[in-house]
Amino acid sequence: MNIGQAAKHSGLSAKMIRYYESIGLLRPAGRSASGYRTYGTDDLHRLGFIRRARDLGFSLEEVGRLLSLWQDRQRASADVKALASAHVQELNRKIAELSELRDTLQSLVEHCHGDDRPDCPILSELESGPCCSTKQAS
Repeated sequence: MNIGQAAKHSGLSAKMIRYYESIGLLRPAGRSASGYRTYGTDDLHRLGFIRRARDLGFSLEEVGRLLSLWQDRQRASADVKALASAHVQELNRKIAELSELRDTLQSLVEHCHGDDRPDCPILSELESGPCCSTKQAS
């Protein structure tokens, strides 16, 4: 099948498929007599794997490691679990960070009157909150 068909089947764009090929996540595609890329069942299976891993938030580097582990039938499942566990920890860290940001912004929204007055605690916080002071830069 050609790249358009592979894109439709995998749910990825043709551009992403070419990119994954360029960075080595996907082996170089075969070529038809006219020079068009061709993909087989194994390629589609690999693209599906990559897409599911990316949908779960794994980085491209992590996807590469997962692909290596997937292809290595001698690997220990503990290696896969360690990689996935580290990813879960990173997701939890990001969730905590986003929750803190949400709570701070929610508090600011609740303290803003949202009327015709020029006073706005949201803008005041953005103006005076910690950012780029010389103490933090050092």
